Amino acid sequence: MTTHKMSRWVAVAMGTALAAGLLSACGDAGATNKPDREAQQPSGEQANAQETSKPSPFAADSLQATLEQKDGKDVITNSTSMRVVVNKQRYLPDGYEPSDLVIPDVPFSYGDAEAQEKSHLRKEAAEALEQLFEGAKAANIELYAVSGYRSYARQKNIYDRNVSIKGEEEAAKVSAFPGTSEHQTGLAMDVSALSVNNDLEQTFGDTEEGRWLADHAQDYGFIVHYLKGKEEQTGYSYEPWHIRYVGKELAEAVHASGLSLEEYLDESNLNSGK
Repeated sequence: MTTHKMSRWVAVAMGTALAAGLLSACGDAGATNKPDREAQQPSGEQANAQETSKPSPFAADSLQATLEQKDGKDVITNSTSMRVVVNKQRYLPDGYEPSDLVIPDVPFSYGDAEAQEKSHLRKEAAEALEQLFEGAKAANIELYAVSGYRSYARQKNIYDRNVSIKGEEEAAKVSAFPGTSEHQTGLAMDVSALSVNNDLEQTFGDTEEGRWLADHAQDYGFIVHYLKGKEEQTGYSYEPWHIRYVGKELAEAVHASGLSLEEYLDESNLNSGK
């Protein structure tokens, strides 16, 4: 082969090899880009993790976000919220009184509801209680309202009377210190299956009425707040008659969780997606 022909052959061979290499590189790049794009898509587990990491819709009313120190007391900052948590460690602001108290159109266990402070609830809670009673009636369940709103002054009278009878230590077990009663929020109502007897007993939870209430209160935005087995968290003994309005969304979430309201609204549980 002449030198000229050999040079020409070498040039052709090199060009072919270079073209093949470029094609191969392009092919490899295309293959590499596809997995990269797929890798950017979250897996099922990653998507679930992203979903559960979303802020809770109840975060603004968490226990930690709604408390401030004032005059040596832990005072709540969301007293007007339907999700407020008031207990023996969490005080309402001094002088707090709901501005929208009304009397729900439901049967009461006593006469002359108009004359009774305890006949009142905040408007939203009162309307929800009416719906709850209608639902109970449709299920052949007869309920009576017993005790709703309780002012600071009335709670003080109750507490002082219990202290005089039982002593301070025992009184603290059965009644709230003034300013720490959930009844003062206007969002709690004690109910009964009795039309003429105001006595409230734990056996109410074993009645048909009590079981219906435990199973269906959340459908109307209420929870049975003081649950059996949650005395340490709530600070109160089991009260199957005591329902608390928190709004339907939170009531359903708390009921489904099996937690007390205090546990559910703790930031650690809200952040865990419970």
